[in-house]
Amino acid sequence: MPIKKPLGKSDGWRRIKLTLKRVIGREPRFMKDVVVPLQRFGDWWLCRDLVRDGQKVYSLGVGEDIGFDLALMQCRDVEVFAFDPTPNSIAWLQSQSLPPQFHFYPWAVADRDGSLFLYPRVRGDGSHSRMMYTFLAAPEAREDGIEVPVKSLAGIMRELGHDHVDILKIDIEGAEYGVLNSMLELPLRPAQLLVEFHHRFPGLSAADTIQAVGNLRQAGYGLARISSSGREYTFILKSRLGETMARSA
Repeated sequence: MPIKKPLGKSDGWRRIKLTLKRVIGREPRFMKDVVVPLQRFGDWWLCRDLVRDGQKVYSLGVGEDIGFDLALMQCRDVEVFAFDPTPNSIAWLQSQSLPPQFHFYPWAVADRDGSLFLYPRVRGDGSHSRMMYTFLAAPEAREDGIEVPVKSLAGIMRELGHDHVDILKIDIEGAEYGVLNSMLELPLRPAQLLVEFHHRFPGLSAADTIQAVGNLRQAGYGLARISSSGREYTFILKSRLGETMARSA
């Protein structure tokens, strides 16, 4: 018999909370642009028909959860390039037995190259996260901050010798807005784009996510899914949808 999720973590309860937050304006409301068959990989949803052997996957922000990456590598013979600068993530990954297609780099990713000061997330009870860091500083977290190397997408691709990325997953605690803006300035259009938006963070707002989604739509992306929590978004490059139709015919 399957184990039921606690009520507060069930998809149904999350959808109810999301609806209420949309009513009071704390969460943005979007209509889907495209309808394609999606499959779950870890905590994320992709169009499997667009995943091919040999594709390059950039996974920005992994923490201690590479369920998405492992599921994707089990589905297809893809190369995953994962990035996370936080000490606990680095130590945890070093303790894992990882497939050769998984490549890890202890870099933060933002809209510039150089270094970046990160601060631990402050939980609701006032304690500091040992895993999640953000460049958005809470005053009480400043003394526990860390300085880490940071690279832009262009800098990473240049250093790794890549001329394209097929799937881009972004979960970088508020830095996604700058990374998306910098991506759209490049001739870089991953076929599938997965983003966790952090407009709930102090210093950010639903308007930031509305602007980011609008920019992506103008660049040719269609919104295919929003998770029940309203945080994870799946975008598909609409010019690639013909491949999906051909493969499913």
